[in-house]
Amino acid sequence: MADLHIVRKHALGLKEARKIAFNWAEQVENDLGMSCTYEEGRSADKVCFSRSGVQGELQVTKDRFELDAKLGFLVGAFKGRIEAEITEMLNQLLPEPPAGGAGKTAAAAVKKPATKK
Repeated sequence: MADLHIVRKHALGLKEARKIAFNWAEQVENDLGMSCTYEEGRSADKVCFSRSGVQGELQVTKDRFELDAKLGFLVGAFKGRIEAEITEMLNQLLPEPPAGGAGKTAAAAVKKPATKK
């Protein structure tokens, strides 16, 4: 099983980051066929996502997005492409990261409907 880990720092605050995270959830549902669930918290939000061969979560705080996912055996063969697509989606939705900004490492996947709890 392949793992995917992507960290993206920002200076938006939780309110604006929340809007971007919800847009991201809708985008991965539409573009990647994921099922996403959005949970709002006091100091952080969580987007759980999954589809066949992929499951993970996106943690959203006032200063960072942190995505962790697990890819199944077959989907793991496309890890590089999946990581590139997720990174590109975040790049389109987020302004340039602050100095020392984006960190990323390898991990996995996605699927769940973007419905607030």
